[in-house]
Amino acid sequence: MKKIAFIGAGKMAESLIARLSGYSIYAADVDSKRLAYLKKKYKINVAKDNQAAFGAADIVVLSVKPQQMSKVLADLVVTNKPLIISIAAGIPVAYLQKKLKGLTVIRAMPNNPCLVGQGITALAQGKRVKAAEAIFKAVGEVIIVPEKWLNAVTGLSGSGPAFVYNIIESFIVGGVLAGLPKKTAAKLALHTIIGAVGTMVETQKEPQELIEMVASPGGTTVEGLKVLRKRNFSRALVEAVLAAAKKSQLLSQQWTL
Repeated sequence: MKKIAFIGAGKMAESLIARLSGYSIYAADVDSKRLAYLKKKYKINVAKDNQAAFGAADIVVLSVKPQQMSKVLADLVVTNKPLIISIAAGIPVAYLQKKLKGLTVIRAMPNNPCLVGQGITALAQGKRVKAAEAIFKAVGEVIIVPEKWLNAVTGLSGSGPAFVYNIIESFIVGGVLAGLPKKTAAKLALHTIIGAVGTMVETQKEPQELIEMVASPGGTTVEGLKVLRKRNFSRALVEAVLAAAKKSQLLSQQWTL
């Protein structure tokens, strides 16, 4: 049985721990209470420190925040040759490989819905990427892309769930202002989003074609679309994705060899 270690045991690490099978799982984290919780709930192995987790594993998932990465790497001594998977946004493969004495590194960009097994993860192309793909399929869909695309991926699928949650929140507020109880508005909003996404997936139709199916001339939908177009709603979402991608690019540039 392969051994996989998580250095950093936050929510994203837990989403994987909860769904992986066929691995002996180790975890290390600065929060001892967090480790005790994971050990009790998932029956995993708790490492005494990062080095112990690193040395025990065939695969190491670096699941710490980007601002913690330098310290984590500085404390690791490469005594074995595990596959390294980093989910820290913005940190280039070349930087990680140099700090880890040339070990094979795969960058991953999972997103928030991975927490419930409904996410999508982009993996940077590289050696042994199929091993990483098998791991992230436990929490949703996986695509493999050139590393140079990861900033754009971050802007779209990494940050995107927050933009969708914002839309859902606005739907709920609109429903309440129109006279609905909040609970009713929330259920309608959620299932409207779920149903719309499901329709796109099932029919494989372009968004504009589906819009035209809903927007009957002179009807209610057209009135709502007029407001969205007047407020430049579509452009605002485009600019949100671009702004998030640009920020990811700027953060990446901070990691020099």
